[in-house]
Amino acid sequence: MEYVITFTWDDEADVWIAASNDIPGFVLESGSFDALLERSRFAIPELLELNTPVTKQEIIFTGGSIMTLPQGQIYTTNDIYALPEGQRAELIDGQMYMMAPPTRIHQQLITELVSAIHQHIKNHNGSCQVYPAPFAVFLNEDDKNYVEPDISIICDRNNLTDKGCNGAPDWVIEIVSPSTERIDYGIKLFKYRSSGVREYWIINPITKTVNVFDFEHDEKTRQYSFEQDIPSCIYEDFAIRVSGFLE
Repeated sequence: MEYVITFTWDDEADVWIAASNDIPGFVLESGSFDALLERSRFAIPELLELNTPVTKQEIIFTGGSIMTLPQGQIYTTNDIYALPEGQRAELIDGQMYMMAPPTRIHQQLITELVSAIHQHIKNHNGSCQVYPAPFAVFLNEDDKNYVEPDISIICDRNNLTDKGCNGAPDWVIEIVSPSTERIDYGIKLFKYRSSGVREYWIINPITKTVNVFDFEHDEKTRQYSFEQDIPSCIYEDFAIRVSGFLE
C-alpha cells in the first residue's frame, strides 16, 4: 500500500508544510525543507504503527510517499529499452512509471525555458549544457534508475555520453501534469535530492506556481507564482518570469 505525502510552501507563514490524507494526524511544518524531511522520517512510521498493523521494518521512505516494500517485479533499463516504439517510461529504484504524451502548454514551456536558459549560459560563456526531454539520465549510474526530466542542465561534461547523462544533473526542471503530480512532488523530489541534484524546479501550469528546491544550501527553497521573477539557485544573476512565456 502507498501513502501519499504532500509538501507545500505557505507564503504567509513562511514555512514548509507536510500533510497526508492517508495518515490520520500527520501534519508537520518547518522553515527548512531538509528539516521537514527529517522530521517526517521519524513521525510517519510512528503514526502508521499507531493506526495500522505495519512494522517499521516493512516501511521505506521515498520522498513524497511512504510505501511498503514492493512485492512485484524489479525492472531494469533493459525493460525500458524493450518497450514498444513510441512508449516512454522511467525507472526509480526498480519501479517503472509509464509516461503520458505531453500537452501543448507543457511543450511550450519547455521550448521557452530551454531557450532562456541556453541564452543565459551562452551570454556568460558558460560551460553547462541544456537538454530537453526525451533525454536519458542515469541518476545512480546503475540499471534500476532511469529518468527523462523535462529539462536537464548539466555542468560536468564528463557525465555526458552518447546515451545521455551518467549521474545527477546540476539543475532539473519538471512541468507537472495531473498524471505526474504524485511522482514530481513526491518520489522524484526525494530521488533528485538524494542523488546529488543541486536545484530542482516543479512548474505547475494548473496552479500557476513554481516550487524551487535549493538542495545545495536550502536558502532559496520556496514557492513562487508565475508572475514573480524566480531566481536560479546555481546562477546568481539569472531569474525567470514564467508568465512571460505564456503571453
